[in-house]
Amino acid sequence: MVTRLSHLFLRTLRDDPSDAEVTSHKLLVRAGYVRRQSPGIFAWLPLGLRVRAKIEGIIRDEMVAAGAQEVLLPALLPREPYEATNRWTEYGDGMFRLQDRKGSDYLLAPTHEEMFALLVKDLYSSYKDLPVTLFQIQDKYRDEARPRAGLLRGREFTMKDAYSFDLDDAGLERSYQTMRDAYERIFARLGLEYVIVKADAGAMGGSKSEEFLHPIAVGEDTFVRSAGGYAANVEAYVTPVPEAEPIDGLPEPVLLPASDTPTIDSLVTHANAVAPRDGAPWTAADTLKNVVLALTHLDGTREVVVVGLPGDRDVDLKRAEVAFGPAEVEPATDDDFRKHRGLVKGYIGPQVLGADSATGLRYFLDPRVVDGTAWVTGANERGVHVSGLVAGRDFVADGVAEVSDVRAGDPAPDGSGPLETARGMEIGHVFQLGRKYAEALGLKVQDENGKLATVTMGSYGIGVTRILAILAEAHNDEKGLAWPKHVAPFDVHVVATGKDATAFDLAESLVAQLEGERYDVVYDDRPKVSPGVKLRDAELLGMPVVVVAGRNAADGVVELWNRASGERRDVPVAELLEAVRAI
Repeated sequence: MVTRLSHLFLRTLRDDPSDAEVTSHKLLVRAGYVRRQSPGIFAWLPLGLRVRAKIEGIIRDEMVAAGAQEVLLPALLPREPYEATNRWTEYGDGMFRLQDRKGSDYLLAPTHEEMFALLVKDLYSSYKDLPVTLFQIQDKYRDEARPRAGLLRGREFTMKDAYSFDLDDAGLERSYQTMRDAYERIFARLGLEYVIVKADAGAMGGSKSEEFLHPIAVGEDTFVRSAGGYAANVEAYVTPVPEAEPIDGLPEPVLLPASDTPTIDSLVTHANAVAPRDGAPWTAADTLKNVVLALTHLDGTREVVVVGLPGDRDVDLKRAEVAFGPAEVEPATDDDFRKHRGLVKGYIGPQVLGADSATGLRYFLDPRVVDGTAWVTGANERGVHVSGLVAGRDFVADGVAEVSDVRAGDPAPDGSGPLETARGMEIGHVFQLGRKYAEALGLKVQDENGKLATVTMGSYGIGVTRILAILAEAHNDEKGLAWPKHVAPFDVHVVATGKDATAFDLAESLVAQLEGERYDVVYDDRPKVSPGVKLRDAELLGMPVVVVAGRNAADGVVELWNRASGERRDVPVAELLEAVRAI
C-alpha cells in the first residue's frame, strides 16, 4: 500500500523549536518525526516510529543470532525487589517513584536487573537450565534534573537491555564476550563509529564494565585514549602511582613570610619572590591544593571531607562522585566552613586534617602525593604558607581519592603512551554484574553435586532512541536530514510537482514500478501544495533517494537526487530503476 503524504500524519515546520539545542533535536521536530510533550518526553510520530523499527530490527537480529531470547517485562514495577538490592535508595532522585491507591510503592523502571533475576528464579532451578540470556526492547524512565538535547538526554527513552545467567565465572566471561561481539556487529551495521572504553559500574555494580562511546562534539562523556590502544571514560581512569621517595635527610618545613596569597597562582608568585629555589622556579605542580568537598550520603547526612592534590590540578566532580559514591558530591559551601572553624579558607594545610585530628575531617590524597614528596601548602593560618612539607613525615591521609581532572598528555596506566581526550556519547554499556543481584534476591540453582549455587549475571544495554538521535546528528546538511538507507523510514521519496496531470500520472506509474521492485516508497501527491514547499519537505525529511516528476515529465525525464551526496541529475524514466539501484 502506497504511503501518500496527502494522508500521512505529518506536519513539517519552517523554524527550529525554541527549546532545541542540538541539530538532531531541531531536525527531528521540524521534519515531524517526534513531538515534544514536556521536557525530556516526546511523542513518536509515524516517520519516527519507522526509523525506530529499523534500528530495533538490526539490534533484534544480532541479539537473536547471539543466542539471546526476547521477552518483555513491565515498566511499572514494585518497590520490594529494588529495596532488596538497596537501589530504591541508591538511585536517589533519579528514580520516578509513585504509589497506588492503597499506598503501595512502585517505580517506573530505570533498568530491570532485579526483575530479570526474579523471572529466572521463578522458572529455573537447575544448572541444566543454564546458561541463558534474555533481552527486551522496553522504555526506561529517569528523573533527569535537566533533560537536554532532545532524545540524547530524556526522561523517557527506549533501551535494549539483555541479561545473562551462568553457573560460574567462566560462563559469565563467555556470555559477556558473546554480547560484546554482538554489540560490535550491531554498531557496524548501523554505521556508527565507536570506541570501547573502561567504565565505572556506578549503581549497577559488578566487577567489569565497558562503554561503547560514539565520538561526537555534543557528547556528554569525556574519554581518553592512547595510540597504544588504551581507552577509558575519565571516571574510570586510574592514575599511575609514582614510586615513594626517601624521607631521611630531607630538610624541615619552612614558613613562608605572611602575604595575601589565597590562590595557587598568587602563592607561586609569592614563593618565587621570597623563597626562590635552586635549579627551577616554583610552579603550581609543586603546591598542594586542599579542596573541601561536601558529601551527602544516602541517609541524608552531610559530611565534609578534604582532598589534597597537586595545585596544577582541579577536582573533576564526576570522578569525585565515583570515588565517594554512592554519596552525592559538591564543593563545600560557606555554611560548611562556618561549621568547621579549623579550616582557614585559602590557607588549608594537611597538618590539622584526618579522622583522628582536631578537626575530625577525613583527609584524602591524590595518588601522585606519595611518601617522600615535599610540597608548598597552607599553614592553617591566614596569610601563611609553608614549604618543604613532606608526605609521610609531616602529614598522612585517611586514604587515596581519584578526583583530579584527567588531561591530554597524562600517561596511560598500562604504559601505552600519552593520552588524548575526546567527547563522546554512550550508545552501549556491558557489565559483568557477578552475584550482587542473585545474592540479594536468592537466585540459586542446584549444581552437578546437588548443592545450591548462586547464579552469576551480566547486563548489557543499548540506547535505541539515543542511537536514532545520534544518526540524525551524523547524517544531515543545512537543508535537513539525510538518512542512511538501512534506517531511513522509506527508500525512495517520489514527488509530483506542478499542476499538469502528466507529472502526477508519471509519478503514480513510478511509484508502482518502485514498489514492484520491493522499495519502500513515500509519495508526495498533495495536489494544492507548491513545488517549492514539496521540494523543501523532501530535503527536510531526508530519504536516501528523491525522484521528482515535474517540468520534464512529458518528455519522460525525472530529476533524481542522491540525498547523502547532494548530487542531482536528470534521468530518463527507462533508466530510473538502474539509477536508483546504484544509489
